[in-house]
Amino acid sequence: MTDRKSQCPIAHGAHTTSDRTEFDWWPKTLNLDILHQHDTKPDPMGGDFDYVTAFNAIDYSALKQDLTDLMTSSQDWWPADWGHYGGLMIRMAWHSAGTYRIADGRGGSSRGNQRFAPLNSWPDNGNLDKARRLLWPIKQKFGNGISWADLMILAGNVAYESMGFKTFGFAAGREDIWHPEKDIYWGSEKEWLAPSGGEGTRYSGERDLENPLAAVMMGLIYVNPEGVDGKPDPIKTARDMRATFQRMAMDDEETVALTAGGHTVGKCHGNGDASLLGPEPEGADIEDQGLGWLNKSKRGVGSDAVTSGLEGAWTTNPTQWDNGYFELLLNHDWWTTKSPAGAWQWEPVVIDEKDKPLDAEDSSKRHNPIMTDADMALKFDPQFRKIADKFYKDPDYFSEVFARAWFKLTHRDLGPKARYLGPEIPEEDLIWQDPVPSAECRLTDDDIEQLKKRIAESDIPDSEFIATAWDSARTYRNSDRRGGANGARIRFAPQNQWVGNEPERLARVLTELESIKQSTGTSMSMADLIVLAGSVAIESAAKLAGYDANVPFEQGRGDALEEMTDKPSFDVLEPLHDGFRNWVKADYVVSEEEMLLDRAQLMNLTAPEMTVLVGGLRVLGVNHGGKTHGVFTDNVGHLTNDFFMTLTDMAFAWQPTGKGDYDIIERATGKVKYQASRVDLVFGSNSILRSYAEVYAQDDNKRKFVDDFISAWHKVMDADRFDLHR
Repeated sequence: MTDRKSQCPIAHGAHTTSDRTEFDWWPKTLNLDILHQHDTKPDPMGGDFDYVTAFNAIDYSALKQDLTDLMTSSQDWWPADWGHYGGLMIRMAWHSAGTYRIADGRGGSSRGNQRFAPLNSWPDNGNLDKARRLLWPIKQKFGNGISWADLMILAGNVAYESMGFKTFGFAAGREDIWHPEKDIYWGSEKEWLAPSGGEGTRYSGERDLENPLAAVMMGLIYVNPEGVDGKPDPIKTARDMRATFQRMAMDDEETVALTAGGHTVGKCHGNGDASLLGPEPEGADIEDQGLGWLNKSKRGVGSDAVTSGLEGAWTTNPTQWDNGYFELLLNHDWWTTKSPAGAWQWEPVVIDEKDKPLDAEDSSKRHNPIMTDADMALKFDPQFRKIADKFYKDPDYFSEVFARAWFKLTHRDLGPKARYLGPEIPEEDLIWQDPVPSAECRLTDDDIEQLKKRIAESDIPDSEFIATAWDSARTYRNSDRRGGANGARIRFAPQNQWVGNEPERLARVLTELESIKQSTGTSMSMADLIVLAGSVAIESAAKLAGYDANVPFEQGRGDALEEMTDKPSFDVLEPLHDGFRNWVKADYVVSEEEMLLDRAQLMNLTAPEMTVLVGGLRVLGVNHGGKTHGVFTDNVGHLTNDFFMTLTDMAFAWQPTGKGDYDIIERATGKVKYQASRVDLVFGSNSILRSYAEVYAQDDNKRKFVDDFISAWHKVMDADRFDLHR
């Protein structure tokens, strides 16, 4: 009898070869999957769904009331500690937001990624699957009007409010994704919680954490609660905390506030045998219905639950916002001990019975409070201790700092205030939101045409206008919605001194545009003028190629002021490479073409958009420093498809020079015709990218090339225009 399973055309674990991907067979193949990370095909809501409209239609007060009621509505299947789910919901919100990192803006809460693997099954996210299931009836009731991403953060806010804390505010606007962001690099370790000296370690030197990572181990949100590599040492842990929180955009004061504020309520769970727990959600049996870490041999819930392995509460009153955390931490001596689950934790040497927290389920019992190694770091690290002492002496100041830090933690990757929704948006503009003033006025179409004529008459080469507009816009990161052309911060330090922005050329163009602005008396912002000048230059290049083209232009960008610009926070936006302008600042372990993919994905470009932009920018002559690599045309400055025609022309052969680049040889004569970088050649060598290149090389697609280039260019220029789109 034929084995029907062996006939299945879909790759399953039973297969020995078909479950291997092309990247297993050919490891050097360029993986374009990251450019399809937010593909709309898995979205069940369809392209017509408008989350802004849906959210604005809900009864927000009723939603918050339901969340408030939930906090004290304990469920038998997952009992609430002290009858209050506040600690659990706060941890869920924290861990949703706490994956954010400043280096590439990835992670964070703004897409609801905690619902999916690998995050839903990280060891540090143990039992947060229960928090989301507790929220499900509310999500079901309010439906499309509240995303999971927003609901998880709002639940954390309401949890704090229900325990007596005044939050700084809340903004909605996080739209759910429907497919995990599997292509985010979380580290190279091959096991969870691998020690720093293990295979694929994320550390080098004395203890230098690999960029862009922020957490200290695979599967943790920030630091190991037991200590560095599970060994208690508060001074070493303080160093890890400082590095990790800095990469989450937090300074020392915010670090102390967040640690203390997060541990003022709730408890750790480690009152049981961790070996009895079942697998995490992604590894659980089908009958577990997506729940993980289940204890099927003992009770395993409530006071008997095991999550982190540490056991106990930090404060005397774990369901009340107060200053008890600092009172216990700073006024007692502590020593290391182990929890019932075998995890290192700190407990007081001597403590009055009245200062011990009650058992989470049996009010007739009291237990020692506990501290993690991170808590003890606030006591022993000299700088952290100064801040902790200040917070202890001034509880109101502590509450204010924590409220702001919590808001920053949970909103850092949401983007500018233009994306914020709801009635609880703080009025204050915060510098980490990269504020941009609204445009002063709108020009008529005739006024814009007059400006375009004035720009066209300038002595500045078109390529310099294009390069300046590109450099202004390319800083945009769709990961955390930072950067972009709006605000024209390219005028200020540090951007006006970045090597990638060619400071001399940039200053020349900005001076010319300022002159045009002054001589015409236009009220158009410099941000708009920079983009408009690039558009004029592209229209001119299209005309030289024989095509009348209109580059769409939406005015309305504002000009940021220097005092609105947190200069150090912009350092992470500095381009160290830009394959679109054929430039790399230095030699890196990662290949040039992989760096191109990373930048394209951060700019929210598709693979075809990336392709057409590279080909167009090459023939426009905007390579960094006037580099001629990839400029496969005799008509530089004409918006033609010559790059793709040359790349696919078998009249040429390609040879490495031994210097990291390539010569393009005429087969007939043996002469060098052009030079190329790896970024140029990948559009011919990679089978997928070549398929796009061949489309644009076709004779019947010359006009399509021009139109597609302009469309992709327009997308880049308007990527940060949240006043126009979301």
